[in-house]
Amino acid sequence: MANLKFSAEIATWAEKVPEAVEAVFKESTNEIVREMQTPRGAGGRMRVDTGFLRASLMASTAAMPSINPAAQPVEGGAYTYNDGQIKAVIAGAAVGDTLYFGYTAAYAGHREYGANGQPPDAFVRLAVQNWGMTVERTAKKVKAAFGL
Repeated sequence: MANLKFSAEIATWAEKVPEAVEAVFKESTNEIVREMQTPRGAGGRMRVDTGFLRASLMASTAAMPSINPAAQPVEGGAYTYNDGQIKAVIAGAAVGDTLYFGYTAAYAGHREYGANGQPPDAFVRLAVQNWGMTVERTAKKVKAAFGL
């Protein structure tokens, strides 16, 4: 469905500049990932204590990264998110590819959907629901940059 929405949004000017279509696809995807990864303290939905959950995000064009039931933060540890792997997968993707983004931390599902009396953070679902608006906003920027 997201693919159809993307295609419909850019269809009117896609034939003119294929590079612009790719730019919209990749920048929109990067924007969704940034939204997913934004901590509550910075206006996002993700609770961040040690940074382990944020650091566990992986990307793939082949399959959804799996939650690792043994992946837990070390007591007293602090973790930093490095977006290099994510950006590399997005950069290597072609328009029309399916991109998978998943957290491997054992408690990722509990944070997303809620558990043990804690409410859901819904940092993935709500970011992805913004796909259409993100594509629209990005398309405007790219159209201006390409002089369209």
